Amino acid sequence: MSNGDIFTGEVIGTAILILFGAGVCAAVTLNHSKAKSAGWIVVAFGWGFGVMAGAYTAAPLSGAHLNPAVTVGVAVDTGDWDKVPLYILGQLVGAVIGAVLTWALYYAQFAANADEKTALPTLGVFSTVPEIRNPVANLVTEIIATAALVLPLLAFGQVDGIGIGPVTEAGGTVVLGSGISVLLVAFLVVGIGLSLGGPTGYAINPARDLGPRLAHALLPIPNKGTSDWGYAWIPVVGPLIGAVLAGLVFNAAF
Repeated sequence: MSNGDIFTGEVIGTAILILFGAGVCAAVTLNHSKAKSAGWIVVAFGWGFGVMAGAYTAAPLSGAHLNPAVTVGVAVDTGDWDKVPLYILGQLVGAVIGAVLTWALYYAQFAANADEKTALPTLGVFSTVPEIRNPVANLVTEIIATAALVLPLLAFGQVDGIGIGPVTEAGGTVVLGSGISVLLVAFLVVGIGLSLGGPTGYAINPARDLGPRLAHALLPIPNKGTSDWGYAWIPVVGPLIGAVLAGLVFNAAF
């Protein structure tokens, strides 16, 4: 994989992931959306399908990490850190792009929100907000939830390229595997959302939270309220710690 392919794949794949994920949050949160109040199960499946769409798209180019925690977990397991900054840069850029696209898609709903008697908070469309603000508890939640993502993902064969299976050469043509691992990862993310997402909204991905939070701060969203930068370190540090732990466990046990 060339540097250009890695960066392009991570930008495109992460943008698709955030477009689906932030999009489902907007759909169930904002007034005048046909999916208003559709519920947590819809949110969990929306994020899972976002992972599936983004990963299938990016896999041939970059292996589709789409998540700095995944990139770090793989590096801890393999000892290969050379491409880590490039992966993370692409993921952050893609996350910002995906958030901006979500804002554009729901532009009318965001504008209508400003006209409501009680404007709805909009940060939750873009980034995670804990139900109970307790830094220690919130950090532990993100550590455990991210380890529950990265450890199974490594076992699915992430180090060989997420979800594309074995890559072989046949007459000069690259032949990809069946891709079943992408579907497994998508359902894994749905499961994490349903089982572990209640306390913090399961960032489990520093780029997923930081990129859209930055977009929220910069975009001209009416009555958008605070971007809550005081909490922003938790969905970055927690997933990175969880990824390191998962990588160490996988390296030691498998």
